[in-house]
Formats: sequence, structure tokens, C-alpha cells
Amino acid sequence: MRDVPIDGDMIRLGQFLKIADLVDTGGEGKILITSGDVTVNGEVDLRRGRQLHRGDVVEVLGRRARVA
Repeated sequence: MRDVPIDGDMIRLGQFLKIADLVDTGGEGKILITSGDVTVNGEVDLRRGRQLHRGDVVEVLGRRARVA
């Protein structure tokens, strides 16, 4: 798992997927989120706008990153 620093107190799930290099494009992130292939802290989340905070762990197709 890789720690990915963010500016500010929170970041949206769709944005985090891109800055963490878990997806190549926002469109790819949207498809993965809506198809249930993205988990936040071990639970499937279907909301691109989900707010993430430091310590949250995002997993996409076996690749994990933590908000730092």
C-alpha cells in the first residue's frame, strides 16, 4: 500500500483515484466506481463524490492507496 499526500482536509474519491495513479482517466474511475470495483476502508462505495480523509484506504482491482 502506498501513502498519497493530499492538500487540505479532504479529497473526493474520483479525484483521489487519479492523483494516486489508481486510474488513468476520470472516465475510467467513474466506470470502476459505478461497477463496484472500488472499495473505501474495505466497503464498496458507488459515489464518485465520496469525501475521503487522512487514513482512508482505497482499493481498486487489487491496488491500494491510503490518504495521507
